[in-house]
Amino acid sequence: MAPYRKILVPVDFSEHSARALDHAIALAKAFGAEIALLHSYEVMPIVTLYGVGYPDSLDAELREAATKRLAGWREKVAGEGITVSDRVVSGPPAEEIHDVALDLGVDLIVMGTRGLRGLKHVMLGSVAERTLRRAPCPVLAVKDDSDD
Repeated sequence: MAPYRKILVPVDFSEHSARALDHAIALAKAFGAEIALLHSYEVMPIVTLYGVGYPDSLDAELREAATKRLAGWREKVAGEGITVSDRVVSGPPAEEIHDVALDLGVDLIVMGTRGLRGLKHVMLGSVAERTLRRAPCPVLAVKDDSDD
């Protein structure tokens, strides 16, 4: 097995992402790797009588809020003595994970398996499943204890 040098950890700020980050931290320590945190948010357009769109300030507000939340995650990784970077992007999460993984040249993606359930899951698929199908590198899907 080739050593991992750069690990991408997509986070949605859930407990599932926190568990995946714990696994990534352990791997980063074992291999001397760095961690790149990624949060992707998707703004759904609002359909009104006047057209389709969303307030111009919404994207900036979402990006700022996500950046602030990601700072705590970054501090956790840095506190473990691991080199860490972070990125906040706007777009469909699985596509953004793929693109950022290519852009950063990561060796491994570590993420939680928790996703949509029921009809939405069948129609949309989960981010983890889409990432597994499209990833340019190995993916470690960290199963939640309640996933069965």
